[in-house]
Amino acid sequence: MMKLWGGTDTGMVRNQNQDGYFIAQYGDDLVGAAVCDGMGGARAGNVASELAVEIFATAMETLREQVPDDPQALLKRVAADANHAIHTQADANPDYTGMGTTMVAALVVGSRAHVLNIGDSRAYHVKQSGIVRVTRDHSYVEDLVERGQITPEEARYHPRKNLITRALGSMPNVRADLFVQELEVGEYLLLCSDGLTNVLTDQEILDEIVRDGSPDSCCGRLIDLVLSRGAPDNVTVVLLERA
Repeated sequence: MMKLWGGTDTGMVRNQNQDGYFIAQYGDDLVGAAVCDGMGGARAGNVASELAVEIFATAMETLREQVPDDPQALLKRVAADANHAIHTQADANPDYTGMGTTMVAALVVGSRAHVLNIGDSRAYHVKQSGIVRVTRDHSYVEDLVERGQITPEEARYHPRKNLITRALGSMPNVRADLFVQELEVGEYLLLCSDGLTNVLTDQEILDEIVRDGSPDSCCGRLIDLVLSRGAPDNVTVVLLERA
């Protein structure tokens, strides 16, 4: 059985929330979830993230009829369809030039979470003993960290930390990364935009999720903590628990 929660907030600085998320359960052990963080101007970022979420949600409706034989193929198709739709609209409308969105998405079948990411929205595997990032950011600073040129701590404060190297809609084709994460009973999968991870450390996120055994209020607590620190960006959190 899965339990699921989600929340989003514009933050303290932005005028508009360009994040979007989707979460739905189609059976005791079948869940689809996604977080998208739009970019490309005041209006275009909204368009890109909303398109991606809408296409993901439409594809997930097929789960009401049958469990996919190949969950990763379904996720890849969703990403390709969203990329095409966003790129096409950007080409057709000058107001949308350069728009795009990140996507981190999960299709949980039984105890196995199939995770896709493009950009720097993240998925984490969380349990009482610790928190581990499942995804890898597609960003300039992540590349620097991997090459050993800066430390992960330096990456948090790097002036170019928001420069991403992959996004839905920015090119005619985009390559997604795919991961598989087993979830034991009592463990969590967290999906979030960088509005969370640019403000809170992994340890702080872990503390909020496992504190007092109250996951029902966890998304709200995480968002409130980000808001208490100025929330310079939109923040979105989706939490799944295998119960």
